[in-house]
Amino acid sequence: MSPVLDASALLAFLHNEPGADKVSAVLDGARVSTVNWSEVLQKSLRRQVVVDGMQGEFVDVGVVFEPFTAEQAERAARLWAEVRGLGLSLADRACLALASELDATVFTADRAWSSLDLGIDIHLIR
Repeated sequence: MSPVLDASALLAFLHNEPGADKVSAVLDGARVSTVNWSEVLQKSLRRQVVVDGMQGEFVDVGVVFEPFTAEQAERAARLWAEVRGLGLSLADRACLALASELDATVFTADRAWSSLDLGIDIHLIR
């Protein structure tokens, strides 16, 4: 099964941060919610990274961008009650909703996720 990448995992890869090698190894076939993609772009623009063509480069290496569906929106909303004490954003919950839908492993750099008990396989990249 293809993994789902959180924005933190993609950003680690883009900026060659610790854990980038683990993300690189699973890019081909990896899934990314368009909500997480928006977060990656916003944080990249804040760092003054040129983002033109970035999505195409990810597509070229096999990353699949998944639209945020109404069903995922409902799951993300319901997750809020379970994770509110951990400070997970809407993008975080969108990622978890996609992983839940696909029954996939999530790759993230967010250590707070290690305490989640949602029936989702969570892999910390560092």
